[in-house]
Amino acid sequence: MNSQKSASSERENTAFSGWVMFPINLLLLLGDAALLHFSITHGDQWPLGIVGILAGLAGLVMLGGYFTLQPNEGRLLLLFGEYKGTVRQSGFHWTNPFYSRQLRTRISLRARTLTVEKLKVNDKRGNPIEIAAVVVWRVEDTAQAAFDVDDYASYVHTQSETALRHLASAYSYDDGEENEITLRSNVEAVSQALREELQQRLSKAGVAVDEARLTNLSYAAEIAQAMLRRQQAEAVIAARQKIVHGAVSMVAMALKELAEKDVVQLDDERKAAMVSNLLVVLCGESEVHPVVNTGTLYT
Repeated sequence: MNSQKSASSERENTAFSGWVMFPINLLLLLGDAALLHFSITHGDQWPLGIVGILAGLAGLVMLGGYFTLQPNEGRLLLLFGEYKGTVRQSGFHWTNPFYSRQLRTRISLRARTLTVEKLKVNDKRGNPIEIAAVVVWRVEDTAQAAFDVDDYASYVHTQSETALRHLASAYSYDDGEENEITLRSNVEAVSQALREELQQRLSKAGVAVDEARLTNLSYAAEIAQAMLRRQQAEAVIAARQKIVHGAVSMVAMALKELAEKDVVQLDDERKAAMVSNLLVVLCGESEVHPVVNTGTLYT
């Protein structure tokens, strides 16, 4: 029966000040030299020579326990493969010299930026699009980052690409249904959704996602021209609708003003002709050159 491996958890540990331990270490080494010299000059003091040798060996072994940490940096303490905790306090420290000194035991806690290069994926409607993002992340749990994944930096990169692909396929590029979130029109909401999905994926590696935002969004090259023409047509239709609505309002206002002020009495046929002329003037794209009638309206 297979059982899922439980996640690791960081434990805080402390280390001795290196500035305190260094004088003690120095005294052991100097004491070793003094005892050896005394035992050699006094041949019958061989027990002191043994003590001096032991003190010297202890001093040499202690030299392996010193290490420094910069701000926003942590070191995992491993004793023969067993995790003993993490030191996060910056400065000059000393710990058990038998703690592992592998490079992977030192982990940066600083914020890092990952740029997910442009990916070609299909959106919710199957349209090929190109999308890219930037992710700001940092290690939050050093134990999980070191023990629960093989390489946490590579894990972040792979999961970021996977999350971005999944996000693109879950939303339409644009022109969604009413109140539907789209990639182009709801950048903030989409970026928040990306951040939440990344946090869920990367939490098992002890990584916190501070920010995730889209940096590039466009149709793929093979349909870009067709989609551009469609967008231009939609823009023209929308503009025409607004022009017609405004023109009709202006014609209605003109007829109302003429009737209320009794400027001229028009029958239905003349009103229709006037409406037609005004709509041509107001909705036409080119400049209109009116013909002035110097006679009567009814000839």
